[in-house]
Amino acid sequence: MKRVLLKVSGEVLMGSREFGIDLETVSRVGTEIAEAAAAGYQISLVIGGGNFFRGVAGAARGMDRVAADHIGMLATVMNALAMQQVLQKLDVDARVLSAIPMPTVCEPFVRDRALKHLSQGKIVLFAAGTGNPFFTTDTAAALRAAEMRCDVLLKGTSVDGIYSADPKTDPHATRYDRLTYMDVLSRDLKVMDAAAITLARDNRIPVIVFSIRTQGALKSVLAGSGRCTMVTA
Repeated sequence: MKRVLLKVSGEVLMGSREFGIDLETVSRVGTEIAEAAAAGYQISLVIGGGNFFRGVAGAARGMDRVAADHIGMLATVMNALAMQQVLQKLDVDARVLSAIPMPTVCEPFVRDRALKHLSQGKIVLFAAGTGNPFFTTDTAAALRAAEMRCDVLLKGTSVDGIYSADPKTDPHATRYDRLTYMDVLSRDLKVMDAAAITLARDNRIPVIVFSIRTQGALKSVLAGSGRCTMVTA
């Protein structure tokens, strides 16, 4: 693996808080990303916005789904900017590219520009999802991984892999070391939405799910020794 896309859920950035950004957690994750970049990996990121707002949840409470999704997209921009600040303090050149143009805040997403940044060793943070409502940040991550010709899509979550059920609520949930794309789709495993898994499958991009909350997990997974679940053909 040389070029990787790391998807981090917004909830991870909360740390032990109930809402928003825990700067200590962002700093720890950012340090691990910087170390991976220093080791020679070309890294891009997609960060969710669930620590601020979820479009689906907002729609369920009576908001228009399109407006709710747009709010969620803006939440991902805030998270990306926070991570960019941490990386820049570590003397790492990081660029935020948004699918929704906001030139006074960050760069607009242009594929060729993103590829150039990666080839120059810069870390690229993709914000605002796909720029369209009804698509999750998981789908955005799979899409960007395909566009950037990434070797792997890493999903950093709060659990150490994919389970048959939520291990937080079901003590009998089974953990998997390896699955196929069709396993995830046919068993309706909730690690990523169907569109994201299908995009990864069609572009032959392996998906690795691991716990980003575990210190050092990113380095271990990149080295091939970390505790995780791998999804392939």
